[in-house]
Parts: sequence; C-alpha cells; structure tokens
Amino acid sequence: MNARMRVLLEKLEELEDELLEELREQGEDLQYHLEGTRVKFDRAVAEGHLKFKTNVIPWFRAASWRNTLSAPFIYSLIVPLALLDLSITIYQLICFRLYQIPAVRRSKYIVLDRKYLSYLNGIEKFNCVYCSYGNGVISYTREIIARTEQYWCPIKHARQPPGVHRHYAKFLDYGDARDYQERALKFREELKTGDK
Repeated sequence: MNARMRVLLEKLEELEDELLEELREQGEDLQYHLEGTRVKFDRAVAEGHLKFKTNVIPWFRAASWRNTLSAPFIYSLIVPLALLDLSITIYQLICFRLYQIPAVRRSKYIVLDRKYLSYLNGIEKFNCVYCSYGNGVISYTREIIARTEQYWCPIKHARQPPGVHRHYAKFLDYGDARDYQERALKFREELKTGDK
C-alpha cells in the first residue's frame, strides 16, 4: 500500500469516528441514552412518541396491496437467513479457533434496538426486528468472510468491486508477486491481534 492510500485510509477512519460522535450527539438531542444494549428515552419524549403511533387496524387499512402481497416472500427469507446465521457461527467457532483468529462478536452486528420505539405499532416493530436481523446477519457474515479472505487470499481484485469490506484496502495489489508468501503470513499474524 502506498503512502497516499495510507493517508486516505487514516482520513476515512477519522471521518468514521467523527460520524459516530455526531450520531451520539444526535441521540442526546433526541433525548435518549443507552443502558447497556437497552435504549432509554426521557419520559416526556417517550410519552410524546405515543402520540405518533398508528394502531394496527388503521395501519393495515392504509397498507398498500403491493406491500401485503409481498409480505410472504419477504418473510420466507427468515429460513435461509437463520441457516446462514447458524452455519457461519459454527464455521467461525471451528475455523477461527484453528487459525487463532479472534471470533467476530455477533452482538456487534445484529442490533435489535428499534423495538424500543414506542411510536411504532407491533407490526412495525416486527418488521424492524426482521430487517435489523437480516442486515445484521449479512454484516456479521461479511466480517467473518472478510477475515477469512485476509487469512487465505489478501489480494485486491484487478476490477474494483463496489462496497468492499474494511480489510480490503490493506490487501496486496493485484499482480504484486514480490515476497507474496511472506507478506501473506503477515496478514495472518495481523488477524490474531486484530479487533474483536
């Protein structure tokens, strides 16, 4: 990786930190805080949220027929998502122990906190939990596969794919064969001390 890329990666990390700080401040503005993994709103805000809640019957009446028709197709994905969740968890429990790679914390990626929003009715909360779970499983899986890629094949592609994982920028340039085996081993060692 050249010096310019290192500088850009550092800027990217700074911007991510800045964004997280901004989101934390926004939470303060919206008068909520975290107690462990549970979200707590100030009492007045929580009571105010109830005024915006649409009960289930009127919500169903207002629902588009397209949304209702698509629901079985959307929710049928719970089976492959749950199987992916289970299989990728078993995969990392076995393989990452063998490779001495720290396990990816599932709870960091599967965040189910929208259920605490009192302005959502039961159906809306269920939808939010479903989407949070689905996106969380995909993010969790992506991190496990990214660490696996860093362990086995830390090489960039000739054609840049969109939305690459956070490890990708450090990978070896495509076609750069100099000391490949030695540098690949360094990537493996990095994983052993990486974030959890």
